[in-house]
Amino acid sequence: MTASPLFGTLCLVGIGLINSSIARAARLHGLAGRIVTLDASQQACETALKLGIVDAAGTDPATVLAGADLIIVGTPVGAMAAVGAAIGPHLMPGTIVSDVGSVKMAVVRDLLPHLPEGVHFVPGHPIAGTEHSGPDAGFAELFQGRWCILTPLPGTDAVAVDKVTTLWRTMGSMIEIMEPHHHDKVLAITSHLPHLIAYTIVGTASDLEDDLQQEVIKFSASGFRDFTRIAASDPIMWRDVFLNNKEAVLEVIQRFTEDLTALQRAIRWGEGETLETHFRETRAIRRAIIDAKQA
Repeated sequence: MTASPLFGTLCLVGIGLINSSIARAARLHGLAGRIVTLDASQQACETALKLGIVDAAGTDPATVLAGADLIIVGTPVGAMAAVGAAIGPHLMPGTIVSDVGSVKMAVVRDLLPHLPEGVHFVPGHPIAGTEHSGPDAGFAELFQGRWCILTPLPGTDAVAVDKVTTLWRTMGSMIEIMEPHHHDKVLAITSHLPHLIAYTIVGTASDLEDDLQQEVIKFSASGFRDFTRIAASDPIMWRDVFLNNKEAVLEVIQRFTEDLTALQRAIRWGEGETLETHFRETRAIRRAIIDAKQA
């Protein structure tokens, strides 16, 4: 716990899984004197208040944002422009604005133009989450031992970047500073493509005949269960991710398609050595992830 709050008032725009986890972690570690949420859903606001994870909640930006020195936007990426237009007029110089979006170029494109002069913009992306959503899905330990990527633009106030870095480190995250475009290319392969594959595989299972579909569900092995967990993620969030990281996602889909075709050919022609070599190489990646404590 910090000796004194890092921020006077932390405002969380959108109170879903990530921001409700931030609220809990910030409270646990004494990172903010006051925690408030701005959400378009009155029900979500009431739930957050009932859970005791925020001190105040509401749907009116002028009221909720008053006095906030750190604002973290946790809405779907596709809503960033609308959020920026709503909060921009109520931001004071010196305020830090960050986010938790899975795509960074689109966030910079849609949110930054609405931020007035003197407001510091430090985009972020915690590599953490579950398939659950809503204010009651969060937990303070979500970020422990996980990476948080920050993508400040050149010339961003160093003190603001340091304060956001301290926030995430105190909540348990490891920090990586990255250029927004590079972030989107990396996440296209490590996160976005796996989600697309999971949605596709589970969708294929849902299109099977009823009797076969029931057997797939009944006899699901761990691999298919893992795919169903990923495919249970927030559909609106992932719709926006794919639409707003289109170029990088399409590039990795093309590379994946080429690799899949090569494996298909190896299976068809009985090329066991090719298959074994490929499987050994990919097994090494799993071991590396375990060694990095990211399993």
